[in-house]
Amino acid sequence: MQCFPRQKLYYCCLLKGNDHFMLKQIIASVLIWSICSFLTILLFFTMLLIFGMTFFFDKKRIFLHSQCFWWSDAIIGMNPFWKIDINGLEHIDKSRTYVIVANHQSIADIIILYQTRMQFKWVAKDSLFRIPFLGWCLHLTKHIRLVRDRPLSILSVYRKAITWLDNDMSVLFFPEGSRSTTGELAQFHSGAFKLAIKKGVAILPIAIQGTANAMPKGKMTLSPDSRLSMTILPAIETASSQPSDLAHLRDTAKTMIEQALGRNMGTQH
Repeated sequence: MQCFPRQKLYYCCLLKGNDHFMLKQIIASVLIWSICSFLTILLFFTMLLIFGMTFFFDKKRIFLHSQCFWWSDAIIGMNPFWKIDINGLEHIDKSRTYVIVANHQSIADIIILYQTRMQFKWVAKDSLFRIPFLGWCLHLTKHIRLVRDRPLSILSVYRKAITWLDNDMSVLFFPEGSRSTTGELAQFHSGAFKLAIKKGVAILPIAIQGTANAMPKGKMTLSPDSRLSMTILPAIETASSQPSDLAHLRDTAKTMIEQALGRNMGTQH
């Protein structure tokens, strides 16, 4: 195909424009990651101070956990790339204890989940506990550590989750087990639902959309236009449920989240 001088000039300008845009995106991403890192360091030292002041009377680490609320607000507020819709907060009864189940797309999920202003312990993979400052915050707040592919670790997670539920503390699971790489919900594992039946606590499904684009796995460059949403769905009661109801409860929660994701996807286009 013959390329005329005017066409060459157009394509040259287009390439330069794209390069300029990419450079701005990289600079903005570096700044945002730097601010996130600073805020996480600040969070750790704030927690450390409060830990020393509340050690003898705050065994559940409620005051420490509450610090994550301003941390979440700050990260979301300073990020010009993120636009967030939150729905269904009325479905949260702060006086109740839940097994919370949410779909998992990105590390940004936990930032968004703190917008619920709920007290909970979440089951986090072992590698997160090894990240400086972030992992130290997880230790201080007594979140539950999971080492994948180790049966003893899974049993330990189960026991710790039972202990927290017995002490009126909600526990948050990502029942897919790992982040979705396709945007589609993976098969839900049964552990969270077995626990809810065993302890007779309600299951609180939460649908999160858009975080995979906001903080893509394996990439440092952030998307310049990320529309995020979180929808808290009505609780699924388990007081009268039997072990034989496990599959039904699991599938009901998965279907509710799938439908919410479909609705959110429709409103974002």
